[in-house]
Amino acid sequence: MKYFIRELEASEYPLLAEFLYQAIFQKDEEHPISRHVIEEPAINVYIKNFGSYQEDLCLCAEFDRKVVGAVWVRNIDGFGSIDDQIPEFAISLLPQYRGYGIGTALMREMLKRLKEKGYAQVSLAVQKENYAFRMYTKVGFEIITETAEEYIMVCRLN
Repeated sequence: MKYFIRELEASEYPLLAEFLYQAIFQKDEEHPISRHVIEEPAINVYIKNFGSYQEDLCLCAEFDRKVVGAVWVRNIDGFGSIDDQIPEFAISLLPQYRGYGIGTALMREMLKRLKEKGYAQVSLAVQKENYAFRMYTKVGFEIITETAEEYIMVCRLN
């Protein structure tokens, strides 16, 4: 599959609503979580007014002139926040584009760019049951703490 990675343009930021929904781990795929969940303040903070924070950065994967995946970072008080100096990482792909290495490529490119910008680390939260956990460890994320359902992970960039 031939795709390429680029920065998401400001005119495309509305696409982040779909990618935020796709980032939510669905325990029961036959009974998916309502799409309205992304309107909840604790979740919407990942995309609300994206581009308004200096640290906002989003890369996307494009295939056949369609954005099929996105990885973005923000300095927010989210589920995987550690402090106000460490941006939080979010990633998702449209379901039919998973399993082709696109997510790993997106993550590696984002980690490279964050390192170039001088960030020392980046964090994320992932549910323990989420298959993406393996991908996160593969690119260098390590568990630093956990809750009953989630791991909080950090990738050190230096």
